[in-house]
Amino acid sequence: MAFDLVVKNGTLIDGSGLPRFRADVGIKDGRIAEIGRLNGAAAKETLDAEGHVVSPGFVDGHTHMDAQIFWDPIGTSSCYQGVTSVVMGNCGFTLAPCRESEADLVFRNLERAEDISRAAMLAGIKWRWETFPQFLDVLESLPKGINYAGYMGHCALRTYVMGQRAFTDEATEDDLKAMVHHTREAIAAGAHGFSTTRSVNHQTSDDKPVASRLATWAEFELLVKSMGAGMVEVAGEPRGADSDKARVYYDGLSRLAIESGRPITFGLFNRRTRPGGWRSTFDIIERTVKQGGRMFAQVHSRALNVLLSFETQLPFDKWEMWRDMRALPLAEQKKWLLDSDKRRKLVEIASKPYEGPEVRGTEARPPEWDWIYAMTDMKGPHKSMADLARGRNTHPVEVMIDMALERDMKFFMIQPIANENQAEAVELMKHPRSVVTFSDSGAHVSQIMDASLQTHLLSHWVRDKQVFTLEEAVKMLTCDIATQFGFHDRGLLREGLAADIAVFDPDTVAPRMPEVVTDLPAKAKRLRQKADGMKATIVNGQVLLRDNEPTGNLPGRLLRKKR
Repeated sequence: MAFDLVVKNGTLIDGSGLPRFRADVGIKDGRIAEIGRLNGAAAKETLDAEGHVVSPGFVDGHTHMDAQIFWDPIGTSSCYQGVTSVVMGNCGFTLAPCRESEADLVFRNLERAEDISRAAMLAGIKWRWETFPQFLDVLESLPKGINYAGYMGHCALRTYVMGQRAFTDEATEDDLKAMVHHTREAIAAGAHGFSTTRSVNHQTSDDKPVASRLATWAEFELLVKSMGAGMVEVAGEPRGADSDKARVYYDGLSRLAIESGRPITFGLFNRRTRPGGWRSTFDIIERTVKQGGRMFAQVHSRALNVLLSFETQLPFDKWEMWRDMRALPLAEQKKWLLDSDKRRKLVEIASKPYEGPEVRGTEARPPEWDWIYAMTDMKGPHKSMADLARGRNTHPVEVMIDMALERDMKFFMIQPIANENQAEAVELMKHPRSVVTFSDSGAHVSQIMDASLQTHLLSHWVRDKQVFTLEEAVKMLTCDIATQFGFHDRGLLREGLAADIAVFDPDTVAPRMPEVVTDLPAKAKRLRQKADGMKATIVNGQVLLRDNEPTGNLPGRLLRKKR
């Protein structure tokens, strides 16, 4: 057989958890045609993987690339980390169904809750749909580097049916009938499922709940039970798994999973304010499974870190005097910090207790300096700003300003807001009812950079800490996620399956430091992050990235859920 591509001389870790072995991979027509020693086999293209691991491409089940796909077909920064397939439309936030004349309604849901620039969406999206099936057809027609699947979001569904009332009212009987119709229509067209948010973190720019938070539980339950196929993703309502409210909520999800037959998934983190609070959630998941339902948690490979910097956001952006400085170009801000009188006043203001409204989501929190760390490299360990200040006998704000000036204002700090306890994070990752996938890639674009959770797992937890073997970690990033999300022709290196492949150096693979770029439409800013040690990313049998640089190939596909 003449192959389109042969990946030769690599060490295969096939995603199953079985031990690695040396072999070549022959690819034909986008699929793995043969695995073995293919000496002398004819091929249009050959990739020498000597000294590298050849694994299935990584799968990310929690992204928000619904807008990004219109201006960034290769799916950065996820593709840089070896990701070849993603699920978007999480947390109830999608661009469809929606009439072009009412696009501002979905922008209102997305703009603050997911930190996606309204200006970028207006400039970068050419509206060619109304219904969700039409939206899928548009996605099918777009150039794509990686594979995309997508939920239909509850927020967009509500605003499509109810208009402005979606942000204030309960649904009427006619509203509910229309929403059921459009839910079934989306599922029949290949939506991956249905997503919603009930999280207090999700608010509009005018401090109102996003549309799906106005839905009653009965509305949510009706829509899930009407689906008939697909899976359900929920951004959770409670603030702690040990609270009475949380138990009622998770018990409700459990009953819904059992009664509807729909797999239900949600994010789960540890929190330093409630050590071990997540454990009772797994008890409910186990009980659900024993009673015939299907439910699993999405967890993270590190702390959920808000990134702070003068280039993006700081805790003081809306504080007195600071807001005037932060509205200026970065070079002018630097001049303010070099002015001794202005600097003294800024430090004085930043040293006062915070008295503003509660901060939500991944917005910069009021500073607790023992829990804000200087990010001078990716690897760490990172010292807290409080420790650095004590070592210099000064205030943490003084240290922040000094370190920013020393680096020409390119200085990051990390502010963990969840998953702070890394021992508990390991427990969460090891639980058999969890999958490691929660990058939020495509959202919070100037606030967090978690698209690198895959390369962090490989570098930190496999190579540095030796908590997982490489075989275990690859299985976690590939087969485990593909299986739970229903991508049954991906996630393993097997003859006949889709040729989505990551080729990486296990000794050097690691995320690079993030950087701030202004490459979004309307010159909006975002965080971008590449990786070291990634030799190639192959999607549907074509090399998408070579040494983390695009080849120009765009082999990605829309993954419609099959019925």
